Amino acid sequence: MALKNVIGIDHAVVMVKDLDKAAENYRQLGFTISPRGTHSAHMGTGNYTIMFDPDYMELLGVLVATEHNAPARAFVERHGEGIERIAFTAVDSAAGAEEIRARGLTPIGPTDFERPVTLPDGTISAAKFRTFMWPTAEAPGGVRIFACQHKTRETVWIPELMKHANAARRIKQTLIATPEPAKDAAHLGRLIDREPKAEADGAVTVPSGGERADFVYLTLDQLGKRYPGVPLAGLSERGGAALVLVSGDLAATEKALGSAAVRSGTAICVPPAKANGTLLAFIAG
Repeated sequence: MALKNVIGIDHAVVMVKDLDKAAENYRQLGFTISPRGTHSAHMGTGNYTIMFDPDYMELLGVLVATEHNAPARAFVERHGEGIERIAFTAVDSAAGAEEIRARGLTPIGPTDFERPVTLPDGTISAAKFRTFMWPTAEAPGGVRIFACQHKTRETVWIPELMKHANAARRIKQTLIATPEPAKDAAHLGRLIDREPKAEADGAVTVPSGGERADFVYLTLDQLGKRYPGVPLAGLSERGGAALVLVSGDLAATEKALGSAAVRSGTAICVPPAKANGTLLAFIAG
């Protein structure tokens, strides 16, 4: 039985060391960046979002060390910058937490938090969330998972923030490097009640549900073969991650990426070293 209160990938969280520098870097790559947000005090974090439809990317930085952000800080110390966790959309976080509890897992949360949002007309509102996390140790391929219920979608999916010079439209796949793709895909499959599927090159795909982006577990070597000519320096053998983004116009993508662009087959890529520890691969859509 698939989880009733959790649907597909909502957003990818890229942990960064210097939040403002990371935002400027992604701005230079042709992304429209939201105004900086500061989360509730117990979270101790700030963020910038890169909004697509129906998903998004989040650049997340630790502003004040708290108990809540200890795993994120440990990730940066171990791996450096990069995708630290992936969020699913929660229809109801409280009910979703009880669903995984019924499967023998102890959820973290639900936790309520918010951040101020400056709207395009200059007024201040708030983005409000309720999240729960799978246990910290349950991190298939070294990437944690959680679920996010958006209480105020209108203050997150703002139309002006969803248009990007690089023509990015949505996330197609989240690729996670691991020495044991089948084992980690099976692990995620158990956590979200989805069936893994082996690919021809040895990678294993797990659908996230709701026609959202898929998870793909593969070795670093397999990732390199998918994107020949793209330097993977900085990606960990376990937990190094990439995002495949659908572009509405690859010519616009290449122009916006400028010197950061690396053509690889039918994709236009940004190496991890130029995207805060995350390989970005743009494909036609």
